[in-house]
Amino acid sequence: MKKVYPDATTALAGVLRDGMTIMAGGFGLCGIPDVLIDAVRESGAKNLTVISNNAGIDGVGLGVLLETRQIAKMISSYVGENKTFAKQYLAGELEIEFNPQGTLAERIRAGGAGVPAFFTKTGVGTLIAEGKETREFDGETYVMERGLFADVSLVHAWKGDTEGNLVYRKTARNFNPMMATASRMTIAQVEHLVQPGEIDPDHIITPGVFVKRMIHVPNVQKRIEQRTTRKRAEAAPNAEPAAAPTGGGAI
Repeated sequence: MKKVYPDATTALAGVLRDGMTIMAGGFGLCGIPDVLIDAVRESGAKNLTVISNNAGIDGVGLGVLLETRQIAKMISSYVGENKTFAKQYLAGELEIEFNPQGTLAERIRAGGAGVPAFFTKTGVGTLIAEGKETREFDGETYVMERGLFADVSLVHAWKGDTEGNLVYRKTARNFNPMMATASRMTIAQVEHLVQPGEIDPDHIITPGVFVKRMIHVPNVQKRIEQRTTRKRAEAAPNAEPAAAPTGGGAI
C-alpha cells in the first residue's frame, strides 16, 4: 500500500467534506501540521468541527481556517492567542467546547483506545460538569467525559518511514501521538522521510498501522509563538574570562 503522496492537496483528495470532524495535532505552534492545514483551507471544506489543544494564532495554523470561517465548532483547551477566534466566539459565530487540558488529552486517548467514556474528578462542581453525568466512587464525586473520535487526524512528525512509522521530537510530540490513533484516517506530514528499517524499532512512537497517508515536508517553518528574552549581562571592564568547568561530563 503506497502511503507517501507528492503534496498535501493530493494526500487530502477524496477525504475532506463539509461538516466533518478533524483532529489537528500541536501545542501552540509547536508540532502543528501546518502544511496539511493550509491544504484544508484551499479545499474550501466548511462547517468543520476541529479538535485541537488550541486554535493557532491569527494567520498561522488553524487560524487560517478561522479567517475563512471554515470552522463551525472547536473542541479545545486553550485559545487565548487568537483574536479572530475570540471575535467570532463573542459574536456567536463559532461554537466552543472547552476542556481542561488533561481531560482533552484523555478524551482523545480514550477515543483511540475504543473507550466510549470515563470518569474524572477534574471539573466537578464547575461549569465543565453542567449537564454531564456524575457518580460517586469511594466517597468522591466524578464527572463522566466522552471519548473523542474524528473522521481524520492531521499530525506532524519529525521522522517517518514510508510504511508510516513515526517519531516525534521533544515538545512537538504533544498531542500528535494520541490523535494519530483516534480517527478513521491519519495523515502525517514528516520532516525526515526514510526507508523501512532505518528507524530503530524502539524509537517508533506511532506504528505505521495507524497512518494511511503521508507527505514529506523537509523545509517546514518553525515558528515561535511567544519569544521571551532577557538582556545580556554586560561584562565588567578587564574581567578575566571564565574558566572551563572541570571534572564531570559534557554539559
